[in-house]
Amino acid sequence: MLKFRTFRGGIHPPDSKITAGKPIEKAKIPANVIILLHQHVGAPCKPLVKEGEKVKAGQKIGDSDSFVSAPVHSSISGVVKEISTQQSPIGREVQGIVIESDVRAESARMEAIDPATASKREILTRIREAGIVGLGGAAFPTSVKLSPPEGKEIDTVILNGSECEPYITADHRLMLEQPDKIVKGVGIIMNVLDVDKGFIGIEDNKKDAIKRMREAVEREGDEGIEVFSLKTKYPQGEAGSLIKTVLNRETPSGSHSYDIGVLVQNVATAKAIHDAVYEGAPLIERVVTVTGDVKEPKNLLTRIGTPFYDLIEECGGFKSDVGKIVCGGSMLGVAEFGNVPTIKSTGCILVLDREKSKTPEERACVRCGMCVDVCPTGLMPTILEKLARARRFEECMDYHILDCMECGSCAYVCPSKIPIVQLIRYGKEEIKRRE
Repeated sequence: MLKFRTFRGGIHPPDSKITAGKPIEKAKIPANVIILLHQHVGAPCKPLVKEGEKVKAGQKIGDSDSFVSAPVHSSISGVVKEISTQQSPIGREVQGIVIESDVRAESARMEAIDPATASKREILTRIREAGIVGLGGAAFPTSVKLSPPEGKEIDTVILNGSECEPYITADHRLMLEQPDKIVKGVGIIMNVLDVDKGFIGIEDNKKDAIKRMREAVEREGDEGIEVFSLKTKYPQGEAGSLIKTVLNRETPSGSHSYDIGVLVQNVATAKAIHDAVYEGAPLIERVVTVTGDVKEPKNLLTRIGTPFYDLIEECGGFKSDVGKIVCGGSMLGVAEFGNVPTIKSTGCILVLDREKSKTPEERACVRCGMCVDVCPTGLMPTILEKLARARRFEECMDYHILDCMECGSCAYVCPSKIPIVQLIRYGKEEIKRRE
């Protein structure tokens, strides 16, 4: 009966999962990587190395004293060429460490630990030292997320394997190819939080992944973990939508999933936790889907810091006259201005030709209400975009603008092609800046 639950609103864009049948390939070791010192929510790292210094793959090269932060590691062995301001794929300038490969492939790892005998503090420390953040896109430090505030009791863990964003197939392939590591990873999360019940939510357009993950759960023998088939609908992967579908719990306005006893993590994050605990491996690589108008779309196991153009070249280069390169999928992705480096939250590089990149002409609102119908949060996007455009930010707060998840469903269905989500995002940023 639970499997027929869903969240309100939502849309059904073409999934465009053209790489779903492409096994993960190891990308070539790049000649140079750029390790950004701020690729997570929280305080930026400070460099722990100097120009001219030799480093190994897996060596910690940046860290912060702040609780809400995550260290960064060199993803290749080589020499630090410079420490300078770099462009981030999420649209800001941050300090970065440029490393030139020495082709030696020397690596540094931590000692593996046994989660059955290690303390919770040891495991949390290991997760932090490995630099693990949310790999679904949010990049929130995982050690912080697994440390709920005093008085917040977690009773359920949900692992997000929905991957509802068009084009992206990195998590899908990970569930097909390394399901046991994911299941062991969610087991570690549940043990740290003293939770007996865990769900792995996967959209029903990934029946092969559902089957593979159920087999892995059965092999692990953990009766507290259930693989949950989700109705395919965007934005199913957003935490509030996922919680509503799986548990029928609502996340109140202005609150966190902690407040209703739930913690949500991504399947790739669980796999990274497994690697850090069982293998002592820091987070220096992740699966990136390179897709769209490239000659040979692929899922590539990519070293963090690899320039976008290196990965595009590995996929045969551009298929036609490129109009836009996007970090992420077609709904939530950010258009890039140059050859930026991959960061921990880079799950997809989407190349669009000039025809697909054209901005449609905006027309006057026809008051159809379609944006209201599809909003998963139950907001009134048409009013919010008008208020944000008029810079009436205090009134935006009256209409709960900060509850917007920026999924873009409103802009997708708008017959007048009004950039609703972009205007709402602008309003949110202005409110946060003023606060």
